[in-house]
Amino acid sequence: MVNDWLSPEEWTAVRLSLIVATTAMLASLPLGLAIAWLLARGRFWGKSLLDAIIHLPLILPPVVTGYLLLIGFGRRGPIGQFLHDWFGIVLSFRWTGAALACAVMGFPLMVRAMRLSIEAIDRKLEDAAGTLGAGPFWVFLTVTLPLALPGILAGMILCFAKAMGEFGATITFVSNIPGETQTLPSAIYTFTQVPNGDAGAMRLTLISIAISVAALFASELLARLVGRRIAVE
Repeated sequence: MVNDWLSPEEWTAVRLSLIVATTAMLASLPLGLAIAWLLARGRFWGKSLLDAIIHLPLILPPVVTGYLLLIGFGRRGPIGQFLHDWFGIVLSFRWTGAALACAVMGFPLMVRAMRLSIEAIDRKLEDAAGTLGAGPFWVFLTVTLPLALPGILAGMILCFAKAMGEFGATITFVSNIPGETQTLPSAIYTFTQVPNGDAGAMRLTLISIAISVAALFASELLARLVGRRIAVE
């Protein structure tokens, strides 16, 4: 039924958006969790600076973020050239580059949700596990991580939702190539620039809204279920 309503190009944009957003979310998760714990529990010089850098994509215009990614991860950029020469990885003008741009833009939201969740955990519970002989990693794995799970899930969904709606950084870094880097926002923008494109733009807009709303509902539902399970245990 969806295939009958959408053209092949529109369906490709929807599918690519889901792949890019999911990849961005999963790729961000390990580093996001580590930095969230570091900001919540760590005491070190430069903590405020690290926090500012993490949240910089929320403040900068998305086009600026995309341009910085193009300079750093483009074929002639220092990181991009290294990845190409040594591993054959090309990010600019590829869907993987779109996932990187979306991950960078959604990363601050993920980290913030996880950090707040970790900070809300009673330190006495972690200290008690430590006095029973558990090491720092085991305390994190058995105490901190389960208690912070609702915030972790919320951060993942926020990152996913942000990735689904990302436009400025993505189009600047990887352009708007149908079938390769054209995600939902890029496809909607393309429809608004051509005659009689209003119907296509509206269809994709409705799908984008539906996916975002479903993601937020899923985040709330999962957080409640996990919270109830933790309370019971």
